[in-house]
Amino acid sequence: MRKISLFIAMSLDGYIAKPNDDLSFLKLVEKEGEDYGYAEFTDTIDTLIIGRKTYDYVLKEIGSSHYDNGQRDVYVITRNQRPNIGRTTFYTGNLAGLAKRLKSENGKNIYCDGGAEVINELLKHDLIDEFIISVIPVLLGNGTRLFKDGRPEQTLELIAAKTYDTGLTQLHYKQKNKQQTH
Repeated sequence: MRKISLFIAMSLDGYIAKPNDDLSFLKLVEKEGEDYGYAEFTDTIDTLIIGRKTYDYVLKEIGSSHYDNGQRDVYVITRNQRPNIGRTTFYTGNLAGLAKRLKSENGKNIYCDGGAEVINELLKHDLIDEFIISVIPVLLGNGTRLFKDGRPEQTLELIAAKTYDTGLTQLHYKQKNKQQTH
């Protein structure tokens, strides 16, 4: 069975965005030639699940090829129907059902890149198997929290913790007591 991995950055106080979906705090740890393991991680996946707001931000800031490079399927979770573009599907159905179906199919692992609504819906259904969270050394004080209330308790097991000279700390956890396949 494929696993769903969260690979995301947050502030030390738990925010993935400042108010108005502002991600400018991520620039605090930008460093030439440093991707914090992103390329190595994306080599292990062939499917992405992403919220529409996050998708639109990345489209504007980086471009569509960041997600849809022709080598993977991209599911943008949205409330509004849009025509598919290449291997990008704008999905308006049941997220938990989609995640369960994708996990049961053959292929590489599945990458969840936010946003908070998508992550928390997956957490409510205990569908995230692995958490790779980069902690940015800043206290934002307000914004979009990574983890919202109203989900079941889930015990995690630490796989690795890495520190970088930019001050970023990357924590890698997996669900404890869950069958993992690599």
